Amino acid sequence: MPLSVRGVSPSDERFPSVPEQRLADGDWTRTDETVETVFQLPGTRVEGATVLYGDERTRRAAAEYGARDQRWRFFFATKLTFTPSLSPGIGPAMILPTVRSEANRTFKSELRDRGFESIERGRTERVRVASGDRAKLTQYRAELPLSEPDATLPITGWVGVWHGEGFRIGAGAYPARPVADILGIDEPPAVLTRTPERYRNELIELIRAIE
Repeated sequence: MPLSVRGVSPSDERFPSVPEQRLADGDWTRTDETVETVFQLPGTRVEGATVLYGDERTRRAAAEYGARDQRWRFFFATKLTFTPSLSPGIGPAMILPTVRSEANRTFKSELRDRGFESIERGRTERVRVASGDRAKLTQYRAELPLSEPDATLPITGWVGVWHGEGFRIGAGAYPARPVADILGIDEPPAVLTRTPERYRNELIELIRAIE
């Protein structure tokens, strides 16, 4: 079961390092912090410490136009630890496929828990992250039926997994159309006219900055 922890100290080494100033400048708000056992290996428990952020600026702007109060974009970062530590004969490359598989399974579960439907896996890409290592990114698409207004929110998500000084997972999702188009707003504020390309670039940069 996950253990929620509030007000994570910067010195808490269980948690990943994220670009705090960039998140603050973008009006992202930390909405949750958890520590949980994410999966088991033979004789080893794999614990994930995760920080979750939501885009407050978009949420507030959409709510002002009568949309349901919800998270339109989210981003999270996870650091994995192993208890007990992996034996010397088991290298990171041996378990990286398992970590990727579990990360993607968890992301799909997160989307389902948020009410998304028609979840489909897309292409993969590789990017260089802050540590200099290469992360493999997997794309997802999904849809969320909205009741206020009567519309459908299509989203695109990405999950990145890599190993540098330990395993890191970075992921998030964003609208696949400008929010103003989804809500049918004629004269929207700029924050609701952002394109999927801009959303994608912002998310990938956040993922790349995780340490």
